[in-house]
Amino acid sequence: MAEVDRNARIYVAGHLGLVGGAIVRALKKAGFTNLVLRARAELDLMCRVSVNRFFHSERPDYVYLAAARVGGIHANSSFPAEFLYQNLTIQNHVIDAAYQHGVKKFAFLGSSCIYPKYARQPISEDSLLTGTLEQTNEAYAVAKIAGIKLCEAYHRQYRFNAISIMPTNLYGPGDNFDLETSHVVPALIRKAHEARVANSPDFSVWGSGDPLRELLHVDDLADACLFLMDNYNDPELINVGCGEDISIRTLAETIADVVGYTGDLKYDSSRPDGTPRKVLDVSRLFDLGWKPQIDLREGLEQTYDWYVSNCGAPAAN
Repeated sequence: MAEVDRNARIYVAGHLGLVGGAIVRALKKAGFTNLVLRARAELDLMCRVSVNRFFHSERPDYVYLAAARVGGIHANSSFPAEFLYQNLTIQNHVIDAAYQHGVKKFAFLGSSCIYPKYARQPISEDSLLTGTLEQTNEAYAVAKIAGIKLCEAYHRQYRFNAISIMPTNLYGPGDNFDLETSHVVPALIRKAHEARVANSPDFSVWGSGDPLRELLHVDDLADACLFLMDNYNDPELINVGCGEDISIRTLAETIADVVGYTGDLKYDSSRPDGTPRKVLDVSRLFDLGWKPQIDLREGLEQTYDWYVSNCGAPAAN
């Protein structure tokens, strides 16, 4: 495998988001300087004409597609039409334009929610399309599955070097801390911090606390993305994770400790748990020679510090 030329033109779609921002940080750290970045106001990925015009004028050599409509259980359940339509539209436009305009290699960022709700654990890549999806994020999952299959089709039919990267549950600096649309880690960090500031006797945790989740720091994902751009050329999707899981209950308690909150945690069983357990089989990636470096406790501390410094969080005593 040949390493990507440090002078290559690299387009990171979604560079202001959690994943895209981490990929940009990793690229800059690795010495890449010729980055092509566009905010949504500058380039509307929902507009096919604009996307084709961009690729025609900028001619990127490599592309990371990290742009997507994302959110947690509440957002996915409330807006399934937007999650399905917008993600299908964005990825269709970008994948086709990248092929049409001669991109050397394309990385599609998916999600572990593509796998069946009751897939055998740890979840291997060949579990895709072997069972029913988790209903609370079905629309997003269907869109991402379509993106994987589109990359596979372009790879096989046109020899377009498109790879599909499936990260586990992510967290880290740049995450979304809006309680209406956030994932579990930022939601718990915000709730614990606000409860500490208000000196509340407790704060609410969605669900029973029993589900098991694998968590990966987004900077580890970004490092894996650069590694795979150098070392992986197969059309089949590949998992990215740490291979270990933690219960929501233990996670919530750890976050409370990181934040310095000493009150009670109230588990709201009227709220959905989602998939009972989700941990990825990452043996294919580990066999290639990559492993994560950031410990969960360390990563949660980094993420909490970022939240306090960047999100206008009220000061804690």
